[in-house]
Amino acid sequence: MATEIRVPTLGESVTEATIGKWFKKPGDAVKVDEPLVELETDKVTVEVPAPASGVLAEIVVKDGDTVEVGALLGSIGEGAGGVATAPTAPAPTAAPAPAPAPAAPAGAPAAVAAGANGPAVARIAAESGVSPAAVAGSGKDGRVTKGDMLAAIAAGVPAGAAPAPAAMRAPSAPVDAAREERVKMTKLRQTIARRLKDAQNTAAMLTTFNDVDMSAVMGLRAQFKDAFEKKHGVKLGFMGFFTKAVIAALKDLPAVNAEIDGTDIVYKNYYNIGIAVGTEKGLVVPVVRDADLMSVADIEKQIANFGKRARDGKLGIDEMQGGTFTITNGGIYGSLMSTPILNAPQSGILGMHRIEDRPMVVKGQIVVKPMMYLALSYDHRIVDGREAVTFLVRVKETLEDPARLVLDL
Repeated sequence: MATEIRVPTLGESVTEATIGKWFKKPGDAVKVDEPLVELETDKVTVEVPAPASGVLAEIVVKDGDTVEVGALLGSIGEGAGGVATAPTAPAPTAAPAPAPAPAAPAGAPAAVAAGANGPAVARIAAESGVSPAAVAGSGKDGRVTKGDMLAAIAAGVPAGAAPAPAAMRAPSAPVDAAREERVKMTKLRQTIARRLKDAQNTAAMLTTFNDVDMSAVMGLRAQFKDAFEKKHGVKLGFMGFFTKAVIAALKDLPAVNAEIDGTDIVYKNYYNIGIAVGTEKGLVVPVVRDADLMSVADIEKQIANFGKRARDGKLGIDEMQGGTFTITNGGIYGSLMSTPILNAPQSGILGMHRIEDRPMVVKGQIVVKPMMYLALSYDHRIVDGREAVTFLVRVKETLEDPARLVLDL
């Protein structure tokens, strides 16, 4: 008897995914829990394990196809492998394709024809007043998904808003076009692009800068790095110090740890710090939850674990939700200064940069110091300039004198 392979539940607000690649072909032997296929969602890449041991009998959907949660991906038959037991074409038992949606009125986008976006989207549209036509769809054929609607509402798309016109690319000259390569954006990259643009369009974003003398933190690292790694099994980096410094500043300036919900301000009395991690497939932001209750060692362990699993595509969707503030480190790539974009709906993000020796005037004397530029981008609708500048000064003071963390100053 064949065992069906179906799209698993992918997490809150995630209703569909794109087939990234199959790791097996029909006829190959598979073992239970062995990765079979990679799915790309608008938040993360996940692997679907084999539900049983046997032979991959058929593949119903091919690479690049969009599938919904619960959809049939293929099946596993009994046997030891080596010969395909069924054609690769969809089997007759596969779920029938949905009937085509009624045609949209002239001039309306095809993807928002009646019923084309599904009942969940229609329900959310009715409850929120946000028209699916005002939302960039990431589903098949441009359809708007439940996740798209929830992201748009969180980003503050007004009810009844009209869609922004898509920017059209001018065609390349024939001699250049022959040397171009066109690759479809992954769902993760589409979501990154949409969310960053939504953040710019929604928030009154502003950036303030400061610099920090890293001598004290670098001295602590040099003094304790060997003992730290021996005891905790992880290297002593900068992120533990920065996370603790950020939390101390957030406690003094709660608006930077808040968000706007309609006409309300929601103050978060907890500190879930998102740490931006760059991967080959794009930027992801896993969240260190209740970081204020963790030691520097615990934070370093959590971040190291996130970094490894992010690069391997092993992060869970729930691990990237619920952040209240984000830290991003462009310094590891050599960035001297940048203006990070908010991770909506958060009201603040701290940008770290490379450390370089610079001449500084200290008590009338020119001395060389290891300096880093810091950048705080914030939502000016909720965070005033005074609060933003004060926040960054608090971070600077804590890093330049880490004893403040021990004394809770």
